[in-house]
Amino acid sequence: MLQGRRILLVVSGSVAAFKALMLARLLREEGATVRAILTAGGARFVTRESLAALTAEPVFDDLWAAEAEIGHIRLARWADLVVVAPASASRLAAMAGGLAGDLAGCVLLATRAPVLVAPAMNPAMWEHPATRANVALLRARGVGFIGPDVGAMAEPESGPGRLVEPEAMRDAVRDALAEGPLRGRHVLVTSGPTHEPIDPVRYIANRSSGRQGHAIAAALARLGARVTLVSGPVAVPDPAGVQVVRVETAREMLQACEAALPADGAICAAAVADWRVAREAGQKLKKEPGAGAPVLEMALNPDILATLSAHGRRPRLVVGFAAETERVVEHAQAKLARKGCDWIVANDVSGDVMGGTENAVHLVSAAGVEDWPRMPKQEVAARLAQRVAEALA
Repeated sequence: MLQGRRILLVVSGSVAAFKALMLARLLREEGATVRAILTAGGARFVTRESLAALTAEPVFDDLWAAEAEIGHIRLARWADLVVVAPASASRLAAMAGGLAGDLAGCVLLATRAPVLVAPAMNPAMWEHPATRANVALLRARGVGFIGPDVGAMAEPESGPGRLVEPEAMRDAVRDALAEGPLRGRHVLVTSGPTHEPIDPVRYIANRSSGRQGHAIAAALARLGARVTLVSGPVAVPDPAGVQVVRVETAREMLQACEAALPADGAICAAAVADWRVAREAGQKLKKEPGAGAPVLEMALNPDILATLSAHGRRPRLVVGFAAETERVVEHAQAKLARKGCDWIVANDVSGDVMGGTENAVHLVSAAGVEDWPRMPKQEVAARLAQRVAEALA
């Protein structure tokens, strides 16, 4: 429930803006107070009167009128959460560029509250490099995204860009405002593989999908934590309400982790490559007629788990992962002693775990070994997040 929470709803220009009206009703049913900013584009699709009726609050649509009534700074400070739904391509570009040409832009720059956006636009616009760059920049700044969905559009086209349903937006608002046991805590999570370049077109990697690490980040956020997710290259979507830092190599991942400190906890779920090519080729290695295979000299990558465990700003709880193919618990216990972390989550990856949707893990600590049954990765994440909350209490 959202009883007593204050939500500022920014409605920008999209034919899907009617869903913002339904969202306002759902949020009020949960006990939230909803105020709305209607942009000039949004007013082409829904009316000020309809928003006022469904929010039972004044609707703000003009910067200078708002200054006379309440002021954009007071409006920005009033909100516990700002939701931009729908968020058009133009609004995302304005947010990324820090433009303050209207009331919505001024409030989005002035607010200290978390911001959640629900994009809505034509598939070609969503997939355009400019939009993708704007989305990446906003995510790096901590803006949460919900959607877009894939489906039929107003025009006779289909693809990614459809505004998510009001119920999904309401659920995302619940998650963003969750008063869980990790409220006020900062947790660092690493996820996915690293790509270690051989030459400009080849790299060393592994089969990690990032599903488990991303699920852990989402579960921690649902318990109220402020989560920094440092992710290698993955195809899974970013969790809502989580700050995502994208990296390629192990050295970049370590740098991003150290930049994210201090943190109360660190969950190192990424499958970091142990080695890299000592000297990356500046040009593509060519297969010459009659020549043998090239000999690659390898170098050790930095040990992120051991570094964080011994760091001067060490998190209170440091958790590592051990992906093994045999003697799983034995290797995990040795890794726990060697790395200096608090827990190791060990699993057997000889089957379909890497890239799959389920996992069976062993939680190894100084207190002993807990054997967890095989379950969906989201459930593994939820159980681990609850244990982290208990440890940090």
